[in-house]
Amino acid sequence: MAPDFSLPTDTGETLSLKELRGRKVVLYAYPAAMTPGCTKQACDFRDSLASLQAAGYEVVGISPDKPVKLAQFRERDALTFPLVSDQDKSVLTAYGAYGEKQLYGKTVTGVIRSTFVLDEDGRVERALYNVKATGHVAKLRKDLGLA
Repeated sequence: MAPDFSLPTDTGETLSLKELRGRKVVLYAYPAAMTPGCTKQACDFRDSLASLQAAGYEVVGISPDKPVKLAQFRERDALTFPLVSDQDKSVLTAYGAYGEKQLYGKTVTGVIRSTFVLDEDGRVERALYNVKATGHVAKLRKDLGLA
């Protein structure tokens, strides 16, 4: 089962994973709002949202950014799906999306760019770690049979 959460969103509300039961969910973890790679990935999800939703998927982005920064990100890039804030990184850690990673040849601790596909019952169907910011959404759509 996917680790449950209730986290603040970019709109100041709280989003609980339980609220999305009955729908498939693409939960993607990214390191930092408004950085080049994270912006590219978020815009790719935004541009693919209609086809994902038509196939029954909801998209949710998760990062350790504060809700106010997420709101700026949403506004700046016209993002049309919820962004949730995990400032203490407990949810990211529960999903295995926070820990040691390689960054420019050095081992650092941080958010591991990851995507999780959850079924209608809240089970993890796919867990993809160390995904690329560019091209990942297209590959995910292909893997889900939506390309």
